[in-house]
Amino acid sequence: MTTALQHRLRVEPYPYQLDGIRFGLQKKRFLIGDEPGLGKTLQSIGVVDCANAYPALVICPASLKINWQREFEKFTDKRALVLDNSTRTTWPYLLQMGMFHVAVVNYESLRKYFVWDILSQNRSERNIKANGAFRLKDVVFCPPVKLFQSVIIDESHRVKDPAAQQTIFTKGICTGKKYIALLSGTPVVNRPEDLISQLSIMERLAPDFGGRGKFVADFCSFGKDQEEEQAEALAELSQKLYENCMIRREKKSVLTQLPEKTRTDIHVELDAESRKVYDTADADLRAYLEEYTSCTDVEIRRKMRMEALVKFMTLRSLSAKGKVKQAVDFVNAFLANGKPLILFCSYHEIVDALKKAFPKAVSVTGRDTLVEKQAAVDSFQNGHAQLIICSIKAAGVGLTLTASSNVAFVEFPWTYADCCQCEDRAHRIGQKDNVTCYYLLGRNTIDRVLYAIIHRKKSIANQIMAATDDIPQDEMYFDELVNNFLNA
Repeated sequence: MTTALQHRLRVEPYPYQLDGIRFGLQKKRFLIGDEPGLGKTLQSIGVVDCANAYPALVICPASLKINWQREFEKFTDKRALVLDNSTRTTWPYLLQMGMFHVAVVNYESLRKYFVWDILSQNRSERNIKANGAFRLKDVVFCPPVKLFQSVIIDESHRVKDPAAQQTIFTKGICTGKKYIALLSGTPVVNRPEDLISQLSIMERLAPDFGGRGKFVADFCSFGKDQEEEQAEALAELSQKLYENCMIRREKKSVLTQLPEKTRTDIHVELDAESRKVYDTADADLRAYLEEYTSCTDVEIRRKMRMEALVKFMTLRSLSAKGKVKQAVDFVNAFLANGKPLILFCSYHEIVDALKKAFPKAVSVTGRDTLVEKQAAVDSFQNGHAQLIICSIKAAGVGLTLTASSNVAFVEFPWTYADCCQCEDRAHRIGQKDNVTCYYLLGRNTIDRVLYAIIHRKKSIANQIMAATDDIPQDEMYFDELVNNFLNA
């Protein structure tokens, strides 16, 4: 079995990931509850690919759509299609003809691509939105939904509310599917009732737990004076989950199988308005660099190089602004797992937008006093804040943030050395877990060029060990940047 699994996948899974794939192949309708950073994506893809359960559908947060597309194409020889307006009517044909094998859609778009009509007594959109005035039997799905042989539901705690439209649509899409994989680091967000919809989607609620009524009676109906009975019931629930449909590992349990630090790329789209502004600036820089490369005067080239560096910084700024919406979506999805997160960015405008989206977060920026910075660090380290928003300049060195083993970058430094300095706020003495670093890369932006330089061409990076977030001005770095940018 192990040889067959490793033969099908383009990467070699860790032993615990192989266990997860075997578990999924055996159970077919299952929940992977591993902590973030342990490869739930790879395990679910491994199950679908080894079972040859194509066409497959992935339902995920909007910020992760491109990432799922790339991961399927990275781990397998199958092509994945991100559903958008250009494929709204053609996706069934593309799957039927074998041009693509996987469709990727976000929760908010399920109705747009898969629902024909809602046969509710209350037909008005206003009333449906206000009252949720329909049930699964009222939903008319488009026939091509039957094409899918498997469904992967990422961050499945998003469908814990039985009355929510997204839950109803997900349940209908999954009905009758042979392979259903739910992925969530926190399938139970607040209470055992959170599992009811997820078990129903897996078609395990009735056969394995006796239906909704019995589940509520056995695991949810306890008063304040029944703590001992409740503890026994929850222990029984945990045992039944593991026996029937759930596998869950923590970082500390598989730490010996992991590298000390793991980097994960999250590719996201810029919002539409930012894309237009970015493309205009991109075209302007390309024209300027064409002029620069044809210039032979040394002094003129030096002056043009300094101007070009400014334009590169502008592009990075525009990319960052265009990623804010997707970054908020990613952070929301991550924090729902109950794990603290260190979030790095650079520009004040980005910091302010993130602080507005997450008012309970603490921050360490250049505008904070030393007392305010220390108070933010203490709050995060003591578990009072789940998110700390850090600017690269202000927090890239000197701080200890080992309360989290997860670091994310909305923007990232210009050099490999500075990336390591930021990552090492978590990856340092006192950290007990593998550190996972998430890099949010704008699709078709300068991000991919910078990322290639700082992580795959480390020899040209500025090795001064201090996080400055200043673009290196030496000609070797600049030439490498120009060549990568023009040839991207």
